Amino acid sequence: MPLMPKRVKFRKSQRGKCQGKATRGNRVSFGEYGLQSLESGWITARQIEAGRVAATHFLGREGKVWVRIFPHKSITKKPLETRMGKGKGEPDEWVAVVKEGTILYELAGVPEDIARQTLSRTAHKMPVRVRLVTRRHI
Repeated sequence: MPLMPKRVKFRKSQRGKCQGKATRGNRVSFGEYGLQSLESGWITARQIEAGRVAATHFLGREGKVWVRIFPHKSITKKPLETRMGKGKGEPDEWVAVVKEGTILYELAGVPEDIARQTLSRTAHKMPVRVRLVTRRHI
C-alpha cells in the first residue's frame, strides 16, 4: 500500500510552484548519511516506497533507514478519452513536493562504503538528481 495521508481537508489541490531552496529538512538529523535532492520536483508515493524497499533490501538486517519525506499533495487525472470540460479530474496519486536541498532518506549503523552503495541504489529510483551527504558533528 503506497503512502498517503489518513485524511485531508481538501481532496483536490492546485499544482503550485516548485521554487527556491529548502530551509527546513535540509540537514541530516537522525542518521549518519543522507540523500539530498539537488533539484526541485515531485516524488510520487510509489517512488518513495521503491527507494525505501531498495535500501532496506540491500542492508538486510543491518542499520536503520529513515524516510524524511511524505506525500501530502494529491494529483488529479481525468480518464482517458474524456472530452474537455466537466470539471477537474479525480485524485489519481499522491506526491511529495521536494525543494532543492531537501534530505530524502537517512541511514545509520553501517560503514560509509555500505552507506554509499545503499544510497546509490536508492538514488536510481528518484526522479530528481541527488547526492550523498554526511552528518556534521559540532
